[in-house]
Amino acid sequence: MPATSPLINVMTEAARKAGKGMARDFGEVGELQVSRKGSASDFVTAADLKAEQFLFEALTKARPGYSFIGEERGLVEGTDKTHTWIVDPLDGTTNFIHAIPHFAINIALQREGEVVAAVTYNPITADLFWAEKGKGAWLGAERRLRVAARNRLDDALLATGIPFLGKPGHAQFLKELHQISQRVAGVRRYGSAALDLAWVAAGRYDGYWERGLNSWDVAAGMLLVTEAGGKVTDLSGGEDPIEARTILAANLDMHPLILEKLQAAS
Repeated sequence: MPATSPLINVMTEAARKAGKGMARDFGEVGELQVSRKGSASDFVTAADLKAEQFLFEALTKARPGYSFIGEERGLVEGTDKTHTWIVDPLDGTTNFIHAIPHFAINIALQREGEVVAAVTYNPITADLFWAEKGKGAWLGAERRLRVAARNRLDDALLATGIPFLGKPGHAQFLKELHQISQRVAGVRRYGSAALDLAWVAAGRYDGYWERGLNSWDVAAGMLLVTEAGGKVTDLSGGEDPIEARTILAANLDMHPLILEKLQAAS
C-alpha cells in the first residue's frame, strides 16, 4: 500500500477521535438527547452536534483557511476558496438512536470542485475506509478495496435508501424497487449512505442507488467507489451526483444494467 499522506493522517485521526465519544454515547442509548429537524423522521442527537463541533475544530486547526460544509452547521466559508471539507458527523442517525451499530463518520476534502480525499469510519466496528485521488481505496492499513467482479443482475446484491416520513419520492422508489427486485439476488436497506458506498467499494454490494441525498452523504463514498474501480453517476447517467442529488454506484459491468432498469421505472 502507499504510505498514508499527511492529509489522510489528519482525516483518520479526526474521525477516530470523534468516534470515541460517539461509541461512548452509543452505549448509553437510553439517555440520548434526540430532537427532530425539518421533517418528522429526520433526527439529530447531541452526539451529532458534539462530533461535528469536534471535527470542525480538528480539521480547521490542521488546515487553517479551508472552508467547511457540515450537515448540522451548513457552510462556513474559509479564506482558502479552493479547498472545502465536506463532513457528516453521524450518517445513520436513526440506526444510532435505535442501538443499531451501523452508522459512520464521513469526511471528504474537495479541491477546486473535485473530491481528492475521503474517510468513512464506523466507530463501533472500527472499519475505516479511506481513499486518496490516484492512490486507490483501502480498508485500514493493508487491505486494498476492489469493487465486485459480478456482471449478471441475477447474481447481484444491491443496496438502496427508502424515502422516510416527510420526504417526497415514495411512489418513484416503489417503481424502481419493482423493476430491480425481481431481477437481482437481493436488495438491502441498512440506513447509511456512507457505508452503502463504502461497501460497494469493498465488493460487499454490487451496486447502490438512492435519491434525495446531500453532498455530505455521498462525497466521500464517491471517491471510495471510483478509486476501487467502480463507476458513480446520477440516476440520469450524468457525472454530478452531488448536484443532481441522486446516485448510482456499481462496477463497470453492472452499472449500465442497473441504470437501464432504474430508468425504465421513470
